Amino acid sequence: MRYLRLAGLETPLNEHRALMAWPSVAGEAFSRYTEAVAIRNQVLTVRVSSPAARATLMMQRSNLVKKINETVRAQVIADISFV
Repeated sequence: MRYLRLAGLETPLNEHRALMAWPSVAGEAFSRYTEAVAIRNQVLTVRVSSPAARATLMMQRSNLVKKINETVRAQVIADISFV
């Protein structure tokens, strides 16, 4: 990990891990209606195809941020934007 940090690759790698972790963090039910699109300035953008799913996910936002960071084992995400 030290080499990755020195090479400036640690953050991009952790961001990639966070994007890949989204389906397991969101769960099977929400994974059907969502897609993690990008991370910019510690904000994960998630595309949501169902208004009901969006409303539920918005209420669980802080818990989802915590789960993603725990999964990646790094403070990668500070917020989630549902679009």
